[in-house]
Amino acid sequence: MELVAGFTWPAIAIALAITFAGAFVRGVAGFGMAIILVPVLALALTPVEAVLVTNVVALLVGLAELRRLLREADRSALAISALVAVATAPGLALLAVTPAPLARMLIALVAISAFVAVLRPVRAANRPGRVATVATGLSSGLLTGFAGMPGPPVVPYYVGRAIARRTAKASMLLIFTVAALAGLLSGAALGVMHWRLALLGVLLFPMVVLGNWLGNLASDRIDDRAWRGFVALVLAASAVAALVKLL
Repeated sequence: MELVAGFTWPAIAIALAITFAGAFVRGVAGFGMAIILVPVLALALTPVEAVLVTNVVALLVGLAELRRLLREADRSALAISALVAVATAPGLALLAVTPAPLARMLIALVAISAFVAVLRPVRAANRPGRVATVATGLSSGLLTGFAGMPGPPVVPYYVGRAIARRTAKASMLLIFTVAALAGLLSGAALGVMHWRLALLGVLLFPMVVLGNWLGNLASDRIDDRAWRGFVALVLAASAVAALVKLL
């Protein structure tokens, strides 16, 4: 079978289809692409490679939307992004030395806790305290490196507050763009980021653009209650998938 940068065409076709699905979820919910993409890519790549390819596509789509994200995001997103950048490299280094069964258990626990947190009654729009903000940023950075999934700590932080959906989505996506850049820089520094992973990410990017655009259109057609329900559904699917993999 002919190879492209070490990947067969059937493998690329499967990755394109899953990338489209993940990007659509991202467009609707404001997160979720990594939750869908990383486990599938990990079937053909090592966990570290799957995380890095996901970071490539997340960075590309984030940069394409950067001006809008900066304009619409809550100010707390900048502080959380800085903490994510600091904590990503330790998370990636931790992934490299953590036994797979333990890593799966930790990821499952995080996914479950995020699902439970987002089911709580919506809180006031007031920004959470400094401790909560720091904890969100550091844990999101660790999960960016460890699992390529910065979302579980960040989603309850924004979705659980009575703020505009546009602000919540822009804040999350800005953080995830910074997380993707931090993940790639950390991978390069640790010597695990290779050119073929960047090429695969570029090949997947058109599907990200298409899926994200359609997801945004769908998001504009649903009310806030339905949107929060969809967010909870994505987190629930993430928790179930993590538990199945653990068991």
